[in-house]
Amino acid sequence: MKLNAVITCEHAGNRVPPAYDHLFQYADEVLRSHRGWDPGALQIATDLSEKLNVPLFKYENTRLLVEPNRSVTHSALFSEFTLRLAPNEKEKLLEHFYFRYRNEVEAWIRELDNVLHISIHTFTPVLDGMTRNIDIGLLFDPARKGESSFCEYYFAAVKEQLPSLRIKFNEPYSGVDDGFTTYLRTLFGDDRYLGIEIEINQKYVGTKLWETISASLGEALQKYVH
Repeated sequence: MKLNAVITCEHAGNRVPPAYDHLFQYADEVLRSHRGWDPGALQIATDLSEKLNVPLFKYENTRLLVEPNRSVTHSALFSEFTLRLAPNEKEKLLEHFYFRYRNEVEAWIRELDNVLHISIHTFTPVLDGMTRNIDIGLLFDPARKGESSFCEYYFAAVKEQLPSLRIKFNEPYSGVDDGFTTYLRTLFGDDRYLGIEIEINQKYVGTKLWETISASLGEALQKYVH
């Protein structure tokens, strides 16, 4: 069965809106780091959108302003740079950035059946001194049969094209951790919505292999998309 696909990129950039420059006056280093955004994610998300001719939704402000990939009750919704803002200022951040982005994606999904939502992320190769032994992660909810079946087939298709890379299920994060796809699963049944996060190791950003990874992820998706 062919699916209606949509690509999202929650950590596409590290932009700080001018009105909030003062909060990040001495934060250039952290903004450039993996804490500020997902380097390389927007390139792959754009490549997939163009290759498959499907919509792309991207959040290009830094996640340190407000985290679009967390629920409104999550402790990491606001970073140390915005956590101490007054409640009305936090509401402005949610209204102007967080909900504006998430509601647009949700509205698109509500208009269609059989939606495949691919959320593109990248991860730092070393976290807290530990090297992550993975190149590509496919994140999904194992309790949702549609997502499990899709990832089994997609894994095989990607692995055939990238045999030397370490591709794993639900690593380096769990597919049921708090996130945008997790929230959307609460709204739409497994027969209507598949929410898959693809995590790619940032160590390949800027290399020839990065281009190959992007092309391979797209080619493996083509058979599933209208």
